[in-house]
Amino acid sequence: MISYKTVPAYLCRMEEPFDIELGDITYSVFPEEDGVYAIFKEGIDYIKIQKDDGDQWLKLDKETELPLFTEDAEVQLIGKEITQYLG
Repeated sequence: MISYKTVPAYLCRMEEPFDIELGDITYSVFPEEDGVYAIFKEGIDYIKIQKDDGDQWLKLDKETELPLFTEDAEVQLIGKEITQYLG
């Protein structure tokens, strides 16, 4: 008998990677689960970010992937572009 397993809901909502440009810099955005985005800057693994409450975005620690509650203008600009791209 063949057993069919249900695909987890977060896999059904996975979004395709996309590029955004800020000035003359290209950022490649790779959506991950739970609203986390892996960001590559000019093709190099750069940061992970996550949307916080409202319009705020948080940079995640590279080792623990816990949110860093520091103000980062670049993270906010990238987040704003992600929000606009996703509509």
